[in-house]
Amino acid sequence: MPDQPAATVVSDLAAEDQKLVTLARSARARIGAVEGAAVRDGDGRTYAGATIALPSLSLTALQYAVASAVAAGASTLEAAAVVTEASTVDDSGRAAVRDLAAQAAIHLVAPNGAVLGAITD
Repeated sequence: MPDQPAATVVSDLAAEDQKLVTLARSARARIGAVEGAAVRDGDGRTYAGATIALPSLSLTALQYAVASAVAAGASTLEAAAVVTEASTVDDSGRAAVRDLAAQAAIHLVAPNGAVLGAITD
């Protein structure tokens, strides 16, 4: 991730993006997943998901959240948040967001809630 800003606290985000972080953290914690993610569609509806790792199905948390949005009829996304211990957003999750929104911010957040940065390209 180019030029990551210093970590900020969730309260520094807009209220709608704070909600995404809260949903992503909850999805991750609920099943003890590697990652949690949440997205907001063009109508303001939110969708959350966690990493899925089954023998026959693997999805990143961000792919899961995007798939949930699409399954509910979303055709565009406004923003996303990924809670992970990784230092970047995985390429497949990022690509799923970009399928619906070329410039939507994807917030990268540590498990403790520190916002590590945002990807907008």
